[in-house]
Amino acid sequence: MTRPRIRPAGAALAAALAGCALTLSAGCGRAPDPHPAPSPAPRTSTPADVCANLVSYWVKEALRGSRWAGLDWEQKGLSNEQYEIHDQVLTAARAEERRAGRKAAEALADRESRRRCEAARGATGSSENWRPPDEWTTAPTPSGTPGASSGE
Repeated sequence: MTRPRIRPAGAALAAALAGCALTLSAGCGRAPDPHPAPSPAPRTSTPADVCANLVSYWVKEALRGSRWAGLDWEQKGLSNEQYEIHDQVLTAARAEERRAGRKAAEALADRESRRRCEAARGATGSSENWRPPDEWTTAPTPSGTPGASSGE
């Protein structure tokens, strides 16, 4: 007696259908949870939060001797005011590290960054090179318009 030959395409289709049926039936045995957990409300970061997180992060990187600790204040994403806070906190954290160790220094970095950034309301002062537009300054006149010098 000879067995009937099963075609490979037919066997693959049968296996796929059986897998789909198994998957669908596995999810059908439970009712949805009548009391789903509420999703957390989104939290907006304040300027002081952003300042404290940035300053604390970069102070800890400097304490660890990270190769990224040598970036300048702009590359670190700090304002001039935040960089001043960074320098003050780093000095205090290094002294704390010598006195009480790395963990104590990192805890001080978190505390002092938070305290100083809150006191400075986020320390968002811009670069000393930036100046607000002067109301007395007028934009240059584009060339080719009346009033523009022809350069002759």
